[in-house]
Amino acid sequence: MNSIKKKVFITRKPPEHVLKYLQERFIVDYWDEEDIEIPRKELVNKVPQTDGLLCLLTEKIDEEVLENGTNLKVISNLAVGYNNIELEKATSREIMVTNTPGVLTETTADLTFALLLATSRRLIEASNSLREGNWQTWSPMYMTGMDVYGSTLGIIGLGEIGAAVARRAKGFNMKLLYNSRNPKPDLEAELDIEYTDLDTLLQTSDFVCILTPLTQETKNFITLKQLKKMKKSAVLVNTARGGIVNEADLIQALSEGDIWGAGLDVFEQEPIDVNHPLLQFPNVVTLPHIGSASIQTRTKMWELAAKNLTEALEGKIPSNLVNRELGSLKK
Repeated sequence: MNSIKKKVFITRKPPEHVLKYLQERFIVDYWDEEDIEIPRKELVNKVPQTDGLLCLLTEKIDEEVLENGTNLKVISNLAVGYNNIELEKATSREIMVTNTPGVLTETTADLTFALLLATSRRLIEASNSLREGNWQTWSPMYMTGMDVYGSTLGIIGLGEIGAAVARRAKGFNMKLLYNSRNPKPDLEAELDIEYTDLDTLLQTSDFVCILTPLTQETKNFITLKQLKKMKKSAVLVNTARGGIVNEADLIQALSEGDIWGAGLDVFEQEPIDVNHPLLQFPNVVTLPHIGSASIQTRTKMWELAAKNLTEALEGKIPSNLVNRELGSLKK
């Protein structure tokens, strides 16, 4: 290996053991904050001296950043999704892009199902009502929600997380439907899940979970047209990415009673403004993008992102290379 150490920049303060791992191999600089985003100007100023960038989904790695990153060889994204990176432009510059799949599958599936349960049984609304002193007596229809057991779940995007959610749903004896770019017969057999067109899924599901990546094809994939096809008793759950559901249309659908409720962990603009209309609906459970937020999983994500970065800078093909076409160029 070349004796001249390559330079790495990390856009958020990493765990100590991850920092030590990278410092043993590279010259490491990082934004010394855990809960504050790196200013855009700081990021643009840092990339010219950087061989490897480890970033979060909060950073937009666009033409400006890539143009300044004249030495960039790899961008290691601390996430499964990589819609924050202009992938085609990175690829045209032969900059490898990596992500952190697999390690967050089960944790995100847990959160997705928890959000489904919380929304259907009005858990946050009920807890707030109790704390505000509104619970005066037991009443037969007080805080009644929607049954989950034995209902129909429609999954949009049957990737690893979608399949993990389906496995959890089997324990609730749910009928399973899915819509994906391509049918997946192996998973159909394993999970007893049925492939169907989007309209049928929307019209027949009691719960619709969005678990597809955000791409040009899936941006505004769910609009008022699709929402109006859902049951008025149905719940929409999105733990994938904001932008897949058109928020203005969702607000209209909720206002007009086209669907019963929604559980959202992601938004078009993050952090979402505290005065955003979606936060005013009692039948909408909102979370601050915590799908993979367990201590164990977030630690594994950091470790995997560091490993991806290291493999690329040591001349190897990272196992989690997104722009795989670059793999052949590195051989």
